[in-house]
Amino acid sequence: MPPRSKISSSLGKAIIRKRFEGKRRPTERDTELHTTDMDDGPSWTKLQSITQQGDLEEFLHTAELAGTEFTAERMNVKIISANQTSNPYLLTADEEAQALQKHRDHSDMLRVPRRPEWDETTTAGELHRAERDAFMSWRRDLAMLQEEKGLLLTPFERNLEVWRQLWRVLERSHLVVQIVDARNPMLFRSRDLTEYVAEIDERKRSLLLINKADMLSDSQREAWAEYFEAQGIAYLFFSAKESNAKLEEERERDAAERLAQELKQESIAEDVDLDGLTSLDDFKARKQKQDKEAADAAAAAAFEASVRAVALTQAELRTRVLTPAELVSILMRECPKIADEHSHNKLMIGLVGYPNVGKSSTINALVGSKKVNVGAMPGKTKHFQTIHLTEDVVLCDCPGLVFPTFATTQADMVCNGVLPIDQLREFTGPSALVTRRIPKWALEAIYGIEIRTRPAEEGGDGIPTAEELLTSYAAARGMFKGGEGNPDEARAARVLLKDYVSGKLIYCHPPPTWPTGKDFNQDHYSPHAVSRRTRHLVESATADGSSEFTVRHAASDRVNVQKAIATSGSVRVDALDARFFSTGAALQSAQRKAGTHQVKQGRGYAQIQVGVAARSQIGADGQARGIGAVEAARMAAQEQMAASGKKHHKKKRPGKQRSGQGVHDDMF
Repeated sequence: MPPRSKISSSLGKAIIRKRFEGKRRPTERDTELHTTDMDDGPSWTKLQSITQQGDLEEFLHTAELAGTEFTAERMNVKIISANQTSNPYLLTADEEAQALQKHRDHSDMLRVPRRPEWDETTTAGELHRAERDAFMSWRRDLAMLQEEKGLLLTPFERNLEVWRQLWRVLERSHLVVQIVDARNPMLFRSRDLTEYVAEIDERKRSLLLINKADMLSDSQREAWAEYFEAQGIAYLFFSAKESNAKLEEERERDAAERLAQELKQESIAEDVDLDGLTSLDDFKARKQKQDKEAADAAAAAAFEASVRAVALTQAELRTRVLTPAELVSILMRECPKIADEHSHNKLMIGLVGYPNVGKSSTINALVGSKKVNVGAMPGKTKHFQTIHLTEDVVLCDCPGLVFPTFATTQADMVCNGVLPIDQLREFTGPSALVTRRIPKWALEAIYGIEIRTRPAEEGGDGIPTAEELLTSYAAARGMFKGGEGNPDEARAARVLLKDYVSGKLIYCHPPPTWPTGKDFNQDHYSPHAVSRRTRHLVESATADGSSEFTVRHAASDRVNVQKAIATSGSVRVDALDARFFSTGAALQSAQRKAGTHQVKQGRGYAQIQVGVAARSQIGADGQARGIGAVEAARMAAQEQMAASGKKHHKKKRPGKQRSGQGVHDDMF
């Protein structure tokens, strides 16, 4: 009898009895009723960003917005959900061109939800109901766009409360600044948002702030400038990362200077008001507070002075990556002064953008101190907030909001940072897209690995596949699956895709008017440019005075790495096939190594007999002749000893004798 389980089930049974106390237990024929919940829930859940929903969640959410009460019988409902997140295929060049043209033809249909009209006579309940109806109609139009036109949309914000935050920011702001990623500005720009700002008030203006402009070369910024000027788009280039790095260096330098001055002072008592002090700790705390207030006041005065001193011409602004003082000066110049009840005779500048485009980092660079929380996960800012930048300028920060836009594939959305990488299930598509965009030699130089690709005679085109890249990287970094010992391609894909999104692997999309077939990223992947970013690309001088570059594969030259690559995936299958068909005696070798196991059941024990498969030898006439099983076993033992190089045999250890049942019959 098996031992009784130590886990008691009395608690679970008690909960079940309590649940159905006074009621009949449900049977298989009973139906379970599902109803919508009209309560919005606690306040901390209202602003949770919702960009992706399953079919059932989207249906229930739409019914809740519509205020529809319904009941559904579980036995009569069948839900069919298509997995939209797993798409391992990529579009060909022709298919991608057709998809982009289709996006341009239907770009007018991508709209931002409008806030319904209201006045002093509108009650809160009426406005709430009207907002729900308008938002539901907007979502219905996007669903029809996907179903009828067959277009692929990126995940967009489905929480009405987040859009309410945007409406408040647009109503308060005089200048609305859209912050976009410089690597793909048109993906993150909402053209309809500019039109919506003009609908609210014709005096309001919009501007495009291209953040992360340090990733663009001079020629790339020139190409984008020409495109924006032709389209009539007001734009500015900025790099929050570089600005924050310079700001941190200045802080460290100022802190070192203050420390040096304090060490030189013999006494600081005369600088501090001693009234009310009770201990030496109070004295030090008051001194530090006074020093901090004085330093902040001096920094604010210096910043405002630098803002007033900016005098840049339009030609200088064309491709210049602005500093924080220069950016504030230009924003003050572009912002119209509109007198209303919210502004208090100050310039209100609203900041809007996708999550992870650097909106919070931009505010930190402008303010000069960490006033806004910055996080790697999208949606860090939950409510709009106002930040006083100078005496005349107030920044209005909106939560990171995902606008609906077109996409070609799921892999493209992953590489653009729209879909979270940690929740990725299908990684071959995005990884293959990285190998298409980044040259093979550049990947090898950046990571110090060797990527083995198929030769041309076997159908290879010189571009690594996703499996070839991930296998090489995982083996070189020691990423192996537990139990199998094969390279962990999924883990390697997450690391590589995060490097791509963060900018370690730079790829910038060209403007829509860029000539087809012309490389837009040639400045990033010239040998001189790559050698400045990695130590694996070594530059050496030749005899004629020119430079020669050599890629070092230090991470892939180890024996265990080469062995892991050779025995994994399709490479392993190819190696086995080549080894099997390389010799005419391959079939004979396979037969010699084969074994047949037969198990016979006894009384309390099992008898295992190993029989060697029939073998054959090639006679003088060229025909195969069979040999006996005993001779085959002797030959197999001799080959094993010769291969191992051992000249002796280990003595067999005596087995333990047990009494009772389960002993061998031949022991008596």
